[in-house]
Amino acid sequence: MKSILLTFALLMIVSVDIVAQNTATPVAQSTPTPVAQGGHEYSPLVEKTVNYKNWTLSDIKNDKPVDLRMRIQGKKLVMVVYFAPLCGNWQHEAPVAARLYEKYKNQGFEVIGVSEYGSRDEVRKFFGEAGPPYTVVSESETREDREKTPHYGYRQLTGDTRRWGSPWNIFLEPALLAKTGDVLTEKAWVVNGELIEEEVDKFIAERLKGSTAQALEPCKQ
Repeated sequence: MKSILLTFALLMIVSVDIVAQNTATPVAQSTPTPVAQGGHEYSPLVEKTVNYKNWTLSDIKNDKPVDLRMRIQGKKLVMVVYFAPLCGNWQHEAPVAARLYEKYKNQGFEVIGVSEYGSRDEVRKFFGEAGPPYTVVSESETREDREKTPHYGYRQLTGDTRRWGSPWNIFLEPALLAKTGDVLTEKAWVVNGELIEEEVDKFIAERLKGSTAQALEPCKQ
């Protein structure tokens, strides 16, 4: 009799456990993490709440201050890419960023690099004697500053769980940004890892085309 009661009790426990699993509240999916492929960390383009703020940082070429809001006036689309000069993943993405810049720079596209965790000399050495093809500024120069930078805060908001977050890309449409105040935009399209070139190329082309259409719209009868 005791054996029968024990068996019945076990069956009841298993049944309750199964029901609990099937009726549990679903857990929201987080932002896709970068996918490691042959040394790369590709990540998809996603729109996220980031509360991205204006900044003034010094240009690595001449040490002059660069105000982001002023620098991107008149542009249609801007990609701000945060990178560490000695990072292998940035070394993979750098040629992609340069290709996209060269392809679309005459159509209102701009790239701005923000260096992290490396000295200004290391950044200059990375780009060589010719220097970077686009504006590059420095936000931090030591690894000890990792959690003190705005870059770190933005990555936390967008679900980037990598330790160093290099590269990290954010796209801004100047026409849609706040004209005054610290916060430029609440939401933006970001890439928490290396760019998927085909995907981002298509995104840039569509955004530039859309900006042109918006500019012409007031002239329609």
